Amino acid sequence: MLKTVTATRYVTPLREGGSLPAIMETDSGETYVVKFSGAGQGVKALIADIIGGEIARRLGLNVPELALVEMDAQLARGESHEEIRDLLEASVGINLGLRYLPNALNFDPLIDPPDAELASLIVWLDAYITNVDRTPRNVNMLVWEKALWLIDHGAALYFHHMWDGYLARSQSPFAQIKDHVLLPFAHALPAADVAARARLTEDALAQVVALIPDIWLGNEEQFADDPAAHRAGYMAYLTNRLASDQFVQEAIKAHDALG
Repeated sequence: MLKTVTATRYVTPLREGGSLPAIMETDSGETYVVKFSGAGQGVKALIADIIGGEIARRLGLNVPELALVEMDAQLARGESHEEIRDLLEASVGINLGLRYLPNALNFDPLIDPPDAELASLIVWLDAYITNVDRTPRNVNMLVWEKALWLIDHGAALYFHHMWDGYLARSQSPFAQIKDHVLLPFAHALPAADVAARARLTEDALAQVVALIPDIWLGNEEQFADDPAAHRAGYMAYLTNRLASDQFVQEAIKAHDALG
């Protein structure tokens, strides 16, 4: 279960990102980058962030701590900026926070090239979760305390924006992996595939899916508005996709095509 904290102060907006995140202080004394349920793609982006981030964590990759951030209407009423106030009002309730990493820098693979093992594991992850948003234009990786950290998986799992035929689509390759910023360094994809599959057991995936708050589920006709069935749909997609090697073969093909 993700821990729950309460937002106490809106510090500053972060203009990058479709979810219009912001740095916020909380009653835990910790500061989070908060992604709002009332912005952009709504809770689906937050669900993708939880699933993508926590799968990455189970693969041994660094991901900032995730927490559910409760926001009271009083916080919105105290905001003078109209656009921010509207966003806060639309996001009263549960939102998603990523632990703020002070003084972190954007990762530049040309300055600090990753080793083949790390690059391959990250490429494998993004091919598996269909993450379109780790490209040279937007790397979504930070360097903090001399380590590489992954952030922002909200654009992953785009299948859940239309559930029709989702199990069949779970078997599809992920052609967009050709645009991945780390693909040129991913010389060990077969080994990464073996290592990742050993870690992503059915129990590990079930633990990840269980982290989705009930309040964000149950709004899909495909599952008769049943949160349990909706959660099971995510589990079915992830296990079916893992049973296929299409996404891995597509990544290997894209890497080999680089010459």
